[in-house]
Amino acid sequence: MKMSIRMMLGNLGKITMCGLLFLSAVACQSNSSNEKSEGGADSLITVHHKYGDIAVAVKPERVVVLDIGALETMKELGLVPTGVPKKFLPDYLSDYRDNPSITDVGSVIEPNFEAISALKPNLIFISTRQERFYDELSEIAPTVFVGTDNKNYLSSFEANVQMIASIFSEAALATIKLDSLKHRIGTAQAKFKDDPNKALFLIYNNGKFSAFGKGSRFGFIHDVLGIKPVLDLEDESVHGQRVSNELIAEANPDYLFIVDRNAAVLGKTASREEVENKLIKMTNAYKNKKMFYLDPNVWFISGGGLTSINLMVDDIVQLIQ
Repeated sequence: MKMSIRMMLGNLGKITMCGLLFLSAVACQSNSSNEKSEGGADSLITVHHKYGDIAVAVKPERVVVLDIGALETMKELGLVPTGVPKKFLPDYLSDYRDNPSITDVGSVIEPNFEAISALKPNLIFISTRQERFYDELSEIAPTVFVGTDNKNYLSSFEANVQMIASIFSEAALATIKLDSLKHRIGTAQAKFKDDPNKALFLIYNNGKFSAFGKGSRFGFIHDVLGIKPVLDLEDESVHGQRVSNELIAEANPDYLFIVDRNAAVLGKTASREEVENKLIKMTNAYKNKKMFYLDPNVWFISGGGLTSINLMVDDIVQLIQ
């Protein structure tokens, strides 16, 4: 069969037009993908944490926060999580605790994996209390460790704040918050630099004391604020070093800082008579009214966040006049 020149030209035009349409479609699809990778919903940022580098979504919309300190930092930056452990949230985070749109995902000790998985999170923040669940949580979503390093408390805290801010594109606000805190810490350090008095930090739990020194979980008063320790404690465990009433009396601290563990965990505050036994009353701290009870929600449950560290600095500066 012979085909006329007009028909051949017509078919060629159709083929050319189809080709152009196909190339146009491919180009459109390619541009859409590039836009997402450059700043859309699927944008990723690589951050470094205790377990190495990890890619997470930029401005993730569904975030589960199991660390109270990270939750504080998110609030200071104006961010709202999807799921939090509501049971132990301090009053200054009541906005999150009482918000029905934020899901309760268990406790800081025992996360509710089903509740977390159901939220289909883009990101999960954890710290030391949840570290043993890192692998399980990582199967649900990218999981980032934001616990502080007791040996490098302030620098690790700052790194965590900056990391959280970078994920949510809030670096400028984070810098303002950190600069303000650094100024307050500097003022406190200047106050305690020439103070010869020595301190002891104690956790009280059912009639027993555990002491914490430099480089410990509660070494903040020594390592950051510069208050001198009365004891050279070598036990760096999370639970501190068990000390007797006799040892406390013999050490004779000028300042005594007490945190009641049961008040934080069980909501049952120990009586002053129970804590202030006859040996404790022999210390300079007790005699000179320099024995201080610290807020367990700030010092025991939380810590390591923008809110709690500001409160911790304020506590010590206001108590020691």
